Amino acid sequence: MGAGRLYTAVAAGGFRRYATYRAATAAGVFTNTAFGIILVYTYLALWDEKPHLGGYDQAQAVTYVWLGQCLYATLAIQGGGAEKDLMERIRTGEIAIDLYRPADLQLWWLSIDLGRSLFQMLGRGVIPFVFGAVFFPMALPTDAAAWAAFLVALLLATLVSFGIRYLVALSVFWLMDGMGVSQVLAITGIFFSGMTLPLNVFPGGLGEVVRVLPWAALIQLPADVLMGETAPLGAYAFQGAWAVALLAAGRLLQTAATRRVVVQGG
Repeated sequence: MGAGRLYTAVAAGGFRRYATYRAATAAGVFTNTAFGIILVYTYLALWDEKPHLGGYDQAQAVTYVWLGQCLYATLAIQGGGAEKDLMERIRTGEIAIDLYRPADLQLWWLSIDLGRSLFQMLGRGVIPFVFGAVFFPMALPTDAAAWAAFLVALLLATLVSFGIRYLVALSVFWLMDGMGVSQVLAITGIFFSGMTLPLNVFPGGLGEVVRVLPWAALIQLPADVLMGETAPLGAYAFQGAWAVALLAAGRLLQTAATRRVVVQGG
């Protein structure tokens, strides 16, 4: 089997695995829809007091909310993607089996995570987004080019998200347990990605800092590309630079970790 077919099969396996959890998916759809409604009315009240906050009108703010709910599980904003299984395999020593496979460790887990992301978007993310578009005024583009530009930004966001989480997972080679770093990942993800508030409403120096961190590539930039608030090529350059940097850092840390080969129970 060629490398392309191998990793495509791995990604398909990741998709099928998450597709089996129908009850969890239904619960996720309900949760994201409910939180979306709560956030929308919170945003509407805030934008009533501060019109055009962060450069958005109310329709754009509503669009941002529902896009965030769509991408929450897709991009594993608070963790819970393939890195969770990777951490457990490192902790138990089962990672040794992965290292013996005639496949690249990073590409193997990236493929699994891409399959997971695709299912989470289709199975859990689309329904809340469509619900929002039906019941609330949203600033959605009408031309196919804007949607195509958004999909490219979403793919790059998926790579950045994996790059962050892969580095966190590899830290378990040294920490022997992923509980603490998982909690840090959840906090940083929800705050720095713009899941709580758009990053362009953060004031002063804090706003300047959060907008150059890799988490800005996850929700803020895809949202701005979709709503025409930023040039796609500039967004791609930012996302691509972070994706390359994070994946390269993951490759270096992976090399150091596999040389160490100190895993609990392995």
